[in-house]
Amino acid sequence: MKITGARSEPFSAMRKRALAQAGAQARAGAAPVDSTAFLGLSETEMTPAVMAAVQTLLSEIDDLRGEVGRLKARLAETEGLADRDALTPLLNRRALVRELGRVRTFAQRYGSPASLVYFDLDDLKGVNDRFGHAAGDAAIKAVAERLLGHVRESDIVGRMGGDEFAVILAQADQATAKAQALARAVEAEPLRFGDWSAPLHISWGVREITPDVEPEALVAQADAAMFERKRQRRSA
Repeated sequence: MKITGARSEPFSAMRKRALAQAGAQARAGAAPVDSTAFLGLSETEMTPAVMAAVQTLLSEIDDLRGEVGRLKARLAETEGLADRDALTPLLNRRALVRELGRVRTFAQRYGSPASLVYFDLDDLKGVNDRFGHAAGDAAIKAVAERLLGHVRESDIVGRMGGDEFAVILAQADQATAKAQALARAVEAEPLRFGDWSAPLHISWGVREITPDVEPEALVAQADAAMFERKRQRRSA
């Protein structure tokens, strides 16, 4: 839109000057300047036709700003959903591995102890075979809720897929003791589903997060430690 008679002063300078004027008038208790004052037009130049065109333009700008805000909100929501496990309120594997990389970087920079605990729900297949997949899903949800209920705000919990979970113990030492405490919390009460109940058993393994090992390798090593502990327990 071309506005005849407009001054050659840069638009940004006009806007800044008008805002300063509006602030000064507000502090002095005077009536605020018109919302179109930043255009730098005099009263004679601001004809009804120009005023109508400017008001239409300002309205369209406000609508555009609102749409941009809504798009940003939807994008943030979509990104959040992409990080979430489909069945539980936990992070999915991709998001947890990403967070593991961040914790690894923090530990490298500040020398802060951190560990990864890998959990495996024992005999989920037996639950599915005996009572159906709905019962198996209930068992997975129960483990997720119990893990979430017994970690600190600084810890990060994720479902790695199937019956496997991981917890990043950030800024933490004595990871083995904390892993044992989390396992006890999961196993403290039986799973109740409909008319039946069954105990939950979970295996775990711990891997210290060190800067020389990549996140995926840390996951693999914690997973291997979990299976070794499970093997030892079965052979005992």
